[in-house]
Parts: sequence; C-alpha cells; structure tokens
Amino acid sequence: MNFTAQKDGVFPGVCSLDCPDQCGLLLHKQDGKIVKIEGDPNHPVTKGNICNKVRNMTARIYDEKRLAYPLKRVGPKGSGQFARISWEEAIETITTRWRKLIDIDGPTSILPYSFYGNMGRINVEGMDRRFFHRMGASLLDRTICNSAGGVGYNYTMGGAFGTDPEDTVHSKLFIMWGINTVSTNMHQVVLAEQARKNGAQIVVIDVHKNQTGRWADWFIPILPGTDSALALGLMHVLFAENLVDEAFLQKYTVGHEELRAHIVQYDPATVSTITGVPVDSIYRLARMYGETSPSFIRIGNGIQHHDNGGMCVRTIACLPALTGQWLLKGGGAIKGNKGFLEHNKQAVQRPDLLQNKQTRMINMNELGKALLDADPPVRSLFVYTSNPAIVAPDGNRVREGLAREDLFTVVHDLFLTETARYADIVLPATSSYENMDFYTSYWHHYIQLQQPVMEPYHESKSNTELFRLLAKGMGYHEQEFQDTDEQMIRQALHENRNPYMDGISFEALVENHYRKANIAGYFEGKMATPSGKIELYSQLMADRGYPPLPTYVPLPDDGPFPYLFVPGPNHNFLNSTFSNNAKHIKLEKTPRLHMNADDASKTGIVDGDMVRVWNDRGECELMVSVGDNVLPGVVVSQGLWADSPQSKHFVNALTPDRIADMGGGATFFSGRVDVEKR
Repeated sequence: MNFTAQKDGVFPGVCSLDCPDQCGLLLHKQDGKIVKIEGDPNHPVTKGNICNKVRNMTARIYDEKRLAYPLKRVGPKGSGQFARISWEEAIETITTRWRKLIDIDGPTSILPYSFYGNMGRINVEGMDRRFFHRMGASLLDRTICNSAGGVGYNYTMGGAFGTDPEDTVHSKLFIMWGINTVSTNMHQVVLAEQARKNGAQIVVIDVHKNQTGRWADWFIPILPGTDSALALGLMHVLFAENLVDEAFLQKYTVGHEELRAHIVQYDPATVSTITGVPVDSIYRLARMYGETSPSFIRIGNGIQHHDNGGMCVRTIACLPALTGQWLLKGGGAIKGNKGFLEHNKQAVQRPDLLQNKQTRMINMNELGKALLDADPPVRSLFVYTSNPAIVAPDGNRVREGLAREDLFTVVHDLFLTETARYADIVLPATSSYENMDFYTSYWHHYIQLQQPVMEPYHESKSNTELFRLLAKGMGYHEQEFQDTDEQMIRQALHENRNPYMDGISFEALVENHYRKANIAGYFEGKMATPSGKIELYSQLMADRGYPPLPTYVPLPDDGPFPYLFVPGPNHNFLNSTFSNNAKHIKLEKTPRLHMNADDASKTGIVDGDMVRVWNDRGECELMVSVGDNVLPGVVVSQGLWADSPQSKHFVNALTPDRIADMGGGATFFSGRVDVEKR
C-alpha cells in the first residue's frame, strides 16, 4: 500500500529513536502533511503511550531549520557558511575526492562515522556497510553506547537475552539499577506501576536522584563506578544468610562454590566504605532481594560508562541466578534483549565484500586521537546518523580534528549540526517517516515495519538511496548496490539462523506491522555460554586476562580534581537529538549541574549560581542546583545541549576518551572536575 500517495488519513508508524521502548505510532496526515503523532493503542507493549520527544516530533520534521538541499562550504570550517549545490555536484565532488585519496593514500584514509540516530536496520547498518566494505575504508568500532555492558553481560548469560518485559507486571520487586527509567524507558515504568498496584516495591540505585529516583519507593544513592562492589556486598549477605536457591545454582550455573568463597571479602562494612551506601541499607536490600519473588533488575546504560563498566554489568547480571529468579514469570533481569530479534546481518551488511582488503579498526570513542594522531592519517570523514562534535568524548580534541583544513568531511543529516558546520559537503537526510525500514527493539520482543508515510522533505535522501548514488559514482556496479529497500528487508529476514525469529517474514510485517519473537522455552535449552549455563565463574574471562569471578575494580586516577562528574541524559532530548529544536528546548528549560549542599556550602556556591566546571580537558558553564540529589563529591549534569552563542554548556569537553575494560566501551562517567562560582 502506498501511504505517501494518500493525502489524508491515519497510518501506522514506528518510533525510530535509539530508545528501548520503540513505540508503535499512529501518524495523522492532512493534505499530505503529518499533523499529529500519537501512540498506537493496539501495540502490545507500548499501548498508545508515547513520550514528549515523539509527541512533538512534527516540530522537528517540519522545522524551518531542517536541511532541504545539498550544501558546500564557502567559509572557514566551523563558521556555518555554505552555498546550495545540486545533488549531481555533491556526488561528483565527493567521489572525485575519494578516488584521488584512494590512489594516493589508500582507502583506509577514509573513515565512516555513524551511530544509531535512526534505528532503522537497513538505513543505519545496511547499504552503508556494503559500500565501505567494498571500498576497503577504515572500519569504525561502534562502541560509544552499550558495548562494555553488553560484553560483560554476555560473559555471564551468553548473549543479549533477558526477561520478557511484558511479564514484569507479575514482579514483586523492581530494582532499577543505573537507569533513569522515567526518562529513557517509560513503558517499563508503566509495567512497574501495574505491578505496584498488586503490591510490588520499586527500588532505584543511581548516582543522581532524578525523576526515576523520586518515583521510587526507596532511592539508594551510590558513588559512581562502585556498582559492582554493591552487587558483591549483596551476594555476601545472600550466601551468608542462606538466601540463595541451591537447586538452581546446582542445575543452571557454573562457579557458585568459587563465588561463595570469593565474596567473603565483600562484607557490608567494606562495601559501604567503597560505595557510600550505609551498612544497614546493604543488609536491607539483600534481604529484600533474597526474600521477594519474583524479583526483577533493570540494568541501565549508565553503569557501563565507566572504566570498569563491563565488570559492573557482568557482576549485577549474576544476582538473579543466586536466587533462582530466571525460572519465575516476571523474575530475572534485562540489560538488553536484542538477541531475540537478531536478523541475517551477513546478508544485509555483506562483510564478504571486505575480503582480502587491508583495513584498520578505529574506536569511535577515540575520534579526536584518530583525527589528530592516526598514522597513516585520516584524510576524509563521512558522518551520518551521528553528531560527534557534541556526543564524542574529549570533545575539544574532536573539534580540533574536525577543524583540520586538509580533512575532507561530508555530513548527512537533517540539520546543520555542530559537526556539519565543520563539513565541506552537507547532504540533507530524510526522516524515518519518509523511508521503508524495519526495527528491532532491544528491550521488548517485537519487530516492526515502517512504510513511507510522507514524501521526502524537499531534496533530502535516505541513507540507502545516498549510498546507492555514491556506489554508482565510485563505479561499484555489483548487484548488492542495486537492491531496493524491500529486497534488503527480505534478505534480512531470509535464512536467518535465529530460531526466535521463525515465521517472521516481510509479508507478515506488511499484514501486521509488528510481530513478536518466539521466546518460549528460553531457559529450557542450552545457553550460549561456553558451558551452556550461567557462568558465575568464567573460564573464557580468565583466558582473556580478566578476573574469572565478579570483582570490584576501582576507577583509575583522572587527575587532581575533587568531584566525580556524571553527564547523564535528560528528559526531553536523546543525546543531541532535539537539542536544537525550539519546542524541546522549551520543555527542558535550562542545563544544570546538580551538586550536594555540603559541597556547595564549602565553596560559597548557592542554588541558581552560574558555575564554571573544568578539568585539564576543557570547561563549561552551567547553572547549579544545590541539594541532596547527589552524594558529596559527585556532580551531575543532564543532557547534551546544542551549541549556543549565549552559553557554554559543552559537557563532553570534560569527558575522558579512555576505553572501558570490555568491548571498547566509552568512559563518559569516569571523569573528574572542579567547580567554581563564576
């Protein structure tokens, strides 16, 4: 059915944001224009509830600042001075420059840089992968978000498999650990509220008493980067007071005896000194967890953004096994559930096109280093579905690299982002409502199809269409660059080795634009760990040089600065998305720094002051909120705000670009800063 040809009506849609909820939507059109976006009440999980970000999405897709035509730079890098050009000139300029670079410096002088600004599978990791594999460009290690925790969780559980969130209505205890659920996973809140009506309790463990902390029955503040120590302290009490499920441990785990001996050292008094959590709170939480079934842990993204982030998640992931929660409906944990919806990535991304090419891998968290220090140098950067000038760590180094006059930069986006202002060529991108794509949630178990609902905005093009044009310009005439979006979706769903996706086809998604993975009997089969069981002791970790048992590893020294700094998410942006849209800025109001009252009083800072936040990487200015929302020695900001001439709130100027313990992950939350009144 051609939805774009229909000027009026209500059409099914999918939220494309990098968010676990991945809501089903209804898109209302009048005279060919989307005038209203609301939730689809028939979606089995999201049930018509959507966040303000999406409810106000029409303000974004029709924003007067949205890019309409290709542009070329006519002023200094970073000045934002551009002139309109044609698509023909843009493609010819890019491909001519790339062919010269390949001849002189080789294809690895070209670096793609992208992440999941659009979660559509063929647009964000389809034709682009084929193109750069065929070229032999430098590979990007896309590890900025969940890789450290994903690897840590996999060591324990064997893959991205967890509780069905729909079952959590049966839970009697929720532990929201390192996740601002109200702002970043709102439908888990809805499900928890249903359970709460039946007597469930909600505990939140976090470094900041944000909206989720205020919603909880019990908020437990913790010092950043110490979560594994708290989990080990809970294990200490569970074993000591015989609150573990011995039958489950015997049948479904390996290493429980080794773990029992190992956690003796993590007594509550020791753990309290490390974490800032009082001894009686450690005992109370452990007993609550050991005596309440079913209990459920929602493991958030925040805890993995530390130098020890992989081990933090690996450790917390062991807890449900100790009390046998995995066999109970509504028990267990969720870090991510994407394993249930894995598609045929080989067919979509075609890594075989990379065969016999001498490539290198560059970690996206080290973009500043790559642009300034790589040998051989990066000569061209192609950025899409990402905004590294705002989101990448050690941001001043990133911008220094982007300012290189000899770096040929192309950006494909909906807006003239901070990154695009450094580009030589800027290309207008479509929104997800202008594309065909399929979406797989990493929280619930539904795959969804989006068919185009609106015509492309002016001359904007999708990622798949853009890379077909670039392939033609580069002389890549193979069939894989001729495939349509529908053909690529069919390839993704065809001959998929994931048994949980059995019976899901393109035709099924067209008929009913969401389908659930077949997850029945997950714990009845063999798990994907080397032992086939939950690995409390991991020989694979030992073989790779990690402690084989869950272990607390302190954060490294980040300089002589008094405060641990955590730049968390806010309610109305998603990373830098929406930060340049007037409607969402109005909703979020002002960027703030949360500071403990005792710390503020010692430095003469009062609530509402403007403060300078700084370290040896950079500085920013924020309005301070003084209170008890953070522990002494901790300061927290919220949101990645767009650059503004009136203010200096570039928080990623302060963040380290060190690599986490596992998965090449980011360490955004392991930095230290000083704070002084302006």
